[in-house]
Amino acid sequence: MTGSTLAVAAEGLRKRYGDKYALDGFDLSVPQGTVCGLLGPNGAGKTTSVRILATLLKLDEGRATVAGYDVVSQAAQVRHRIGLVGQNAAVDEVLSGYQNLVMFGRLYHLSTAAAKKRAVDLLDQFSLSETGKKQVKAYSGGMRRRLDLAASMILAPAVLFLDEPTTGLDPRGRNEVWQAIRELVDKGTTVLLTTQYLDEADQLANQISVLANGKVIAEGTPSELKSQVGGDRIDVVLHNAGDLTIAGHALARFTGAEPHIDRDERMISVQVNNRTNALAGIVRVLDELGTALDDLSLRRPTLDDVFLHVTGQAMQEKTSKDGQEVKS
Repeated sequence: MTGSTLAVAAEGLRKRYGDKYALDGFDLSVPQGTVCGLLGPNGAGKTTSVRILATLLKLDEGRATVAGYDVVSQAAQVRHRIGLVGQNAAVDEVLSGYQNLVMFGRLYHLSTAAAKKRAVDLLDQFSLSETGKKQVKAYSGGMRRRLDLAASMILAPAVLFLDEPTTGLDPRGRNEVWQAIRELVDKGTTVLLTTQYLDEADQLANQISVLANGKVIAEGTPSELKSQVGGDRIDVVLHNAGDLTIAGHALARFTGAEPHIDRDERMISVQVNNRTNALAGIVRVLDELGTALDDLSLRRPTLDDVFLHVTGQAMQEKTSKDGQEVKS
């Protein structure tokens, strides 16, 4: 793929804080008009990479271009072609949605008339026309994030960076934001999305890059990544958490695969190749151990399985243990 078809290209990015690398050889290629999901726990380097690509943070090593312009030597040109929605809302709660968008338009040096027209158009585009005259403090979480998206689109950027845009939203709010993102991509915007939510990446991304310790350790379409993991999965929920270790060893011997044990959920997940024989065999193995089951289910691989496969830990475990990203 040539550089002219890439909206975002990064090679060998490194960023260090003291003796810790927030990015350590980060590579990324995002084709125009697509959604790329950066998937990883807190501390993986997601926010740091976005800040560098958005020219908000200087890199120590490597090279990156956005919309064809170098993020270091052509930072001004990059800024004119991008939008950025951070983890925290950037709008003024005292102002109405309409007033916020007019204000952003004026900050981008639009005339008053042009800013007002753009505000009206964006309120309509993001399904906020009916509430456009209300104060933002009366908006739901999903409405505020849609207003954030609208503000980032004042100048119709070629590339939009979204840093965990649905964190803290309820399911309805998340779905509202997802739909708004899909509509932007349909109109030609390239989106680079960071997220800790596996279903969000699965729903939105054309391609996914899995980050750990400041570098991309796996990438591909959601389907490609899942196919790399292998066969189906069987999830076994035991009645007694005390049986998890011995049951895990027994299932490892039976399947020949290393099971994943979630002690909080009393669950063992294990890969199987022959789904029909495996179900009956697992029930028999656990029955011989005298282990009581609360639930048994068969499923296809998920992105959580992908993350477990490439990092050795489930996404939720890794997120809870790693803490916050360094100076992100």
